[in-house]
Amino acid sequence: MTALPRSVDEAAALLRGQGYIADRELATTVHLGLGLQRPIFLEGEPGTGKTEIARVLAAGLGRRLVRLQCYDGLDLSAAAYEWDHARQLMAIRLAEAAGETDRDRLARDIYGREFLLARPLLSAIDPEQTPAVLLIDELDRADEPFEAFLLELLADFQLTVPEYGTIRAAVRPVVILTSNRTREVHDALRRRCLYHWVDYPDAARERDILAARAPGLPACLSAQVVAFVQRLRREELFKLPGVAETIDWAAALAHLNQAELTPGNVDTTLGVLLKYQDDLARIRGAEAARMLAESGASA
Repeated sequence: MTALPRSVDEAAALLRGQGYIADRELATTVHLGLGLQRPIFLEGEPGTGKTEIARVLAAGLGRRLVRLQCYDGLDLSAAAYEWDHARQLMAIRLAEAAGETDRDRLARDIYGREFLLARPLLSAIDPEQTPAVLLIDELDRADEPFEAFLLELLADFQLTVPEYGTIRAAVRPVVILTSNRTREVHDALRRRCLYHWVDYPDAARERDILAARAPGLPACLSAQVVAFVQRLRREELFKLPGVAETIDWAAALAHLNQAELTPGNVDTTLGVLLKYQDDLARIRGAEAARMLAESGASA
């Protein structure tokens, strides 16, 4: 494992070394989360780079990434642990065949660690495994009662299995929680975390991001792409393009050997940037040409 950063500048350098260009506030939150061993709760619009922070921290710190993708109906057996009932049943039959008659001892034996199947939450704190970065992604998609399952883990980095006991992390995982704010997350969970709102980057930082993630892109095209996307985010669209879409669009234009933006190539590639038909219908054509002219003048 790589040593934890000792300053905000080192935290920013750690992220930048993996191609993530963070502002000072985010780098400070990451540094404090790592140094104080506190979970980091990131909210923001989709595509602003929340999930990517966990990936780059895992790569930069030399830790395994454990991801829990949240969804409606997520329960403890899918998120934390469950018992291997098939192996338990086999163990019971083998014990009975061997003449085992002590039912209390048998009950204790079948609830041993070897029968416990680790799901993401347990895997991240398992003392028998290497240290991890735990990503609890899109927490707002899970049911509200699921948040109660997380409180013990986020406060004490441990999980209590009623039939087995308490399992504690030997090395605390780095914990990143993300939310697109489709619903509010409970205060009890927020209090256990450091909080940061991940916003869309300004033009200068978005150009830096493109330079890091698409280094072969011509500087002129990169500046035009960023200027157009920044202008587009001022519109009232169903889904504004995030940083991920900016990177994808730049890559698509480079793949088509485009040296600069034109109304034609904006129209033909707009589906890389916008993901809803209503948004495409509103922007494509004369509106895109007008916005391109405005963004070009401002660039």
